[in-house]
Order: sequence, then structure tokens, then C-alpha cells
Amino acid sequence: MTQDTPQPNDTSDPALCDSCAGVQQNWRRAKGHPELMQGTNRSVEHRHGTVTITRYRCERCGTLWDYENNKVNRHAGWSVVGSPSTK
Repeated sequence: MTQDTPQPNDTSDPALCDSCAGVQQNWRRAKGHPELMQGTNRSVEHRHGTVTITRYRCERCGTLWDYENNKVNRHAGWSVVGSPSTK
């Protein structure tokens, strides 16, 4: 029997503010934080159907996030797609 345990956050990036470092990545239904400002969204076709991916930007540290709203994949959710140190 396997247990579904969330993946640990990768907080090794010093460019992440404390709020971003606390976001649980790769776990559907995890909470973001209030300083994440919603940007554009797009639809992506998967073999099980269409999912929506929404881009967010942290107002404090500038980190770019994608949130994948995929009800089939419980390891979808928040993922860092860019940080101020990569600009």
C-alpha cells in the first residue's frame, strides 16, 4: 500500500520571498499566497481532456508561477516557471 504524500518544496532558490517559499508545489488544491497576482491563462489538451494553466506573478519577489488546474493529476498545481534571478 502506498501513501500519497506531498512533494517537499524546493526552497533552495534564494530569490523566493518567504511567502513563495511556503507554497506547496506539485500538489493539486494547495494554497498560493495573497501577493500572487493572476495573469494570463491558457488551455492545454491532455489525453484525458483539456486543462487550464494560469500564470501568476508574486508582487513581492517577482517569481513567476503556473497553476495547473487538472482534476485527474493530483501532482498538478503550483510550479515555479521563472524567478527574478533568471531574468
